[in-house]
Amino acid sequence: MLNIPHLLATELSLRPAQIEAALELLAEGSTVPFIARYRKERTGEMTEVQLRDLLDRHTYLTELEDRKAAILNAIAEQGKLTDDLRASIETCLQKTELEDLYLPYRPKRRTRATIAREKGLEPLATWLESLNRPNVSINSLEAEAAKYIAADKGVNSAEEALKGAADILAEAIGDRADLRAYLREYLMKSGMFVSKIKADFPEGSTKFEMYRNFQAKVNAIAPHNLLALLRGETEAVLTLELSFDEAFVQNYLESQIIRTKASVVRQFYQAMLKDAFQRLMKTSLVSAVLTEKKAWADDESIKTFEANLRELLLASPAGMKPTLGVDPGFRTGCKVVALSETGKFLEYQAIFPHQSDNQRQQAARTLAKMIQTHQIELIAIGNGTAGRETDAFVSDVLQTLDLKPIKVMVNESGASIYSASPVAIAEFPDLDITVRGAISIARRLQDPLAELVKIDPKSIGVGQYQHDVDQKRLKQKLEETVESCVNYVGVDLNTASKELLTFVSGITPAIANNIVAYRNQNGAFQERKQLLKVAKLGPKAFEQAAGFLRIRNGKQPLDNTAVHPESYSLVQTIATDLNLPLTEAPKIADRLKANLKRYITDTIGEPTLRDIVSELEKPGRDPRAQFTYATFKEGITELKDLTVGMMLEGVVTNVANFGAFVDIGVHQDGLVHISQLADRFVSDPKQIVKVGQVVKVRVLEVNEKLKRISLSMRSGRD
Repeated sequence: MLNIPHLLATELSLRPAQIEAALELLAEGSTVPFIARYRKERTGEMTEVQLRDLLDRHTYLTELEDRKAAILNAIAEQGKLTDDLRASIETCLQKTELEDLYLPYRPKRRTRATIAREKGLEPLATWLESLNRPNVSINSLEAEAAKYIAADKGVNSAEEALKGAADILAEAIGDRADLRAYLREYLMKSGMFVSKIKADFPEGSTKFEMYRNFQAKVNAIAPHNLLALLRGETEAVLTLELSFDEAFVQNYLESQIIRTKASVVRQFYQAMLKDAFQRLMKTSLVSAVLTEKKAWADDESIKTFEANLRELLLASPAGMKPTLGVDPGFRTGCKVVALSETGKFLEYQAIFPHQSDNQRQQAARTLAKMIQTHQIELIAIGNGTAGRETDAFVSDVLQTLDLKPIKVMVNESGASIYSASPVAIAEFPDLDITVRGAISIARRLQDPLAELVKIDPKSIGVGQYQHDVDQKRLKQKLEETVESCVNYVGVDLNTASKELLTFVSGITPAIANNIVAYRNQNGAFQERKQLLKVAKLGPKAFEQAAGFLRIRNGKQPLDNTAVHPESYSLVQTIATDLNLPLTEAPKIADRLKANLKRYITDTIGEPTLRDIVSELEKPGRDPRAQFTYATFKEGITELKDLTVGMMLEGVVTNVANFGAFVDIGVHQDGLVHISQLADRFVSDPKQIVKVGQVVKVRVLEVNEKLKRISLSMRSGRD
């Protein structure tokens, strides 16, 4: 069987020792974030990306080996396992190729070949095989076939006998792994996806209009195009075919199989090969190609979703400051909540600024009073219905105040889903669903990561055909992304919700609940080592989690850094050597830089020491970028307000393979097509823009009927 560590080392361009160390750590229950951060010496500084690639590929190869064992056993039980076949199976690296090798031995339903064998036609098939030689001379096959006529077996003519023998030979051809592999590769390289919109849908009546007469090579189609085609086919709007040169396939099969020059035998084999492909190979090969391309498109789309989600989760926090959250509305009014600097709910008011003048004046008084009462520093306004109108109203109110809070439009995607979720109900059982939504909007501004982890990532609105891709893989990858972001930033042990704690390395939902319960019962944690008093949080969980949990103003200064408790004694030794207290962390870091090698031991190497220096330089720092926000142009609130050539500021809400969507404050995101992202050629939009980025765009086209806005980030030069 395969030497999986050696193979992985080759594929991932790593040393076998790195692979083996990483696999050992994973088998011991260590998480990817923990290994990447705190076991750099053992893995040779493997990154989180490398570790996740390793885990994915190791899972695939392990499953492949398990399947090989089952197949080898099944073939051996049939008494058909040769040394060559065993070698082919054992060295196989792809599941598709493995199943091709197994195909001739897989238990089959009653086929035409089975029926032909039951009629006693296998000897005739063997005789026909013997004629497939260069020097054979024969003028007729019927004479030999006539010997197999047997009415009691259902063979009533020589022609029927030859058809049955052809069925036996065709099945053998259809099962050949080498032929299937070549043809599958041919379809992948030379095939063409062809789609048409069904006659039931007149021009301009469907969102799939660009696919009315669409063609794309299989090996060149964009992932979003393929997923759109498959969705259109599922919705019965499109017909989709995989077109290819069938004459080439026939010629290939003939070149591989036919050896005789006898015309009667050649004609028999040509017809048999055509039947073998059309009846036994074509459908399964086309399906295999489509499955492989769908998996590829899924992976590409999931990667885009991961990248967008990562940028959204790591968006710069405005900070834990007193905040107003406003969920806008016309008829039902605006729901306004006040939160403390820790995100605690303080007050709720409903205001109606978009009704009568009297109500607008009353709304202004209420808003001003809430701002002054709670010393509000931030105002978060949802960007949904009535968002821009509410934004303008709040601006008017702020003009009357001496101290003006920062006002930001916040993407509210998923807020309504959160507000109706069990998490929100448990947190605010006595509040209306719309009030919970306003709280979520406010908290997103204070700390996007802490709030967004409470929402199913698929509901956040940064995906591309997320409902069409493999849902199991999507869920796995998005959870990995959330886990990665949470551990990258670190979590305040004394303020984190149980939902946020669940994503910390080594902490299960049960342990997260117990941490919150311990905190509620005993007050704030003063030291990380108190975690060992939490029910079900043993030494292993502590090892995995401690470095990612922060305690501000605790007994131990290092508890507010990413320095792991296992390194505390080392840092204390360094501080003592330098005659500095731990509270002087930046000075310790500065002096340690020049003497790293002095403190290298068998277990602590230079990578860990570099990380310690980095943490001590800025203890308690947030690795996220500095807070920025877009300023929407006043008076531009609807599509009808836009004109071609207008320059606007906006914020990127989603990045797809074909471009980026930008919120410019008119309730409808505009699209910057990939060709309009820069003055140069762009192959990947993620190289230019990211979710949450503030950008300047120019309006290219506005289609009010279809609610489409085309934007450009190019300079405008030819």
